[in-house]
Amino acid sequence: MHGCFLKFYVAENRIHHHKLTYEWLLEEAEAFGLHGGSAFRALAGFGRHGRLHEEHFFELAGDLAVEVGFVVTEDEADRFLAHLAKESLDLFYIRVPVEAGFTLSVTQHL
Repeated sequence: MHGCFLKFYVAENRIHHHKLTYEWLLEEAEAFGLHGGSAFRALAGFGRHGRLHEEHFFELAGDLAVEVGFVVTEDEADRFLAHLAKESLDLFYIRVPVEAGFTLSVTQHL
């Protein structure tokens, strides 16, 4: 499949509709009909405001970014972004061309 990798970055503790935004994005994508998505928590980073965020052992969680990604067709990406625009969310995203597929075991080729 040729499509794109649609990836969003959200603050770990950000809330939308009384849910963590990354959880809401995953649930919304599933309800929208996307075929899978994942969320990954950052170890450290900085954003558009230039503040460095790092997790330290004694700090509470919540200040780091969560990356939420989906491998989708171009049409699915267009429709999902339009859908999110109606939610008035200010989300940073990237969209990268991707080729995706499944591997088969060696015995299935014989």
